[in-house]
Amino acid sequence: MLTDTFGRHHNYLRISLTEQCNLRCTYCMPAEGVALTPKSHLMTAQEIYTIAQKFVDAGVTKIRLTGGEPLIRKDAQEILEKLATLDVELAISTNAVITDRYIELFKKIGMQNINVSLDTLIPERFKTITRRNYFQRVYDNIFQLVSEGFNIKLNCVLMKEINEDEIIDFIQLSKDHAIHVRFIEFMPFDGNNWDRSKLVSFQEIMTYVERAFSKEDILRINDRPNDTSKNYQIKNYKGSFAVISTVTNPFCDSCNRIRLTANGKIKNCLFSSDETDLLSALRDNEPIEPLIAKALKAKFKMRGGMDTPEKFQDPSQYEKNRSMITIGG
Repeated sequence: MLTDTFGRHHNYLRISLTEQCNLRCTYCMPAEGVALTPKSHLMTAQEIYTIAQKFVDAGVTKIRLTGGEPLIRKDAQEILEKLATLDVELAISTNAVITDRYIELFKKIGMQNINVSLDTLIPERFKTITRRNYFQRVYDNIFQLVSEGFNIKLNCVLMKEINEDEIIDFIQLSKDHAIHVRFIEFMPFDGNNWDRSKLVSFQEIMTYVERAFSKEDILRINDRPNDTSKNYQIKNYKGSFAVISTVTNPFCDSCNRIRLTANGKIKNCLFSSDETDLLSALRDNEPIEPLIAKALKAKFKMRGGMDTPEKFQDPSQYEKNRSMITIGG
């Protein structure tokens, strides 16, 4: 059921808990905001668990909770506790604004892997990118998570003339802390004003790195199966860094991800505008397994069918898709 026509087995489910967020990042949410799905059309905690259980029964071994900001959902604790009963690795992606309130819960349910979005280490720049003034809170919460022993990945979306001058500063965070910094190429979604001129490519990122460190000190780390990133470490640093090169070096051949939106629709690819409604079927007491299988069989080989540079740069292709905030990272 979870294998597509190209032989890719999908054992990693990303579930968006909410379309809402306590930040307003420019690359994720349009300046005017987004039209939110009515609450009655969103998955309840029990519906999230029921759908997740069916995916786990079919072979999913990892679930990551995303948003919006998943932790602002009022029943986030209930959802986390329910999903923790499944035989699956449970992880979360967060902006860390309120993670300090959830540390004991994370420990209780045994969740170790936390991805945090942080695109700058400069407070004023943080305010510009996120349209909110929470830098110190986020920064302190990140290092609280590190001190408590969680596995932390810092996701930094790089944008030209905005934050590419901080690449080395981010890598320096990995010198004394076991933090995995991941630089993400700026990707096109509805409402984020993407164009290729704003892209900081994998090669440009590595040029910054090679200017700052000697070739002998830049160590290539073996990537794990299905990794989206190319992984590196500076010699004798406790942590590491990586580049997620979705635009310039896509990794579609090893994709194992399925996305479930907060309103119960699955996307077989981050870049695909096609969606399959599981929630309506579930509420009508219809089996959702055939819908899942059909959606996976319809998956394109590369980036939702945008398999050439020309297609990828055509606004009509990605404007059919959702804004990032309503997809769920």
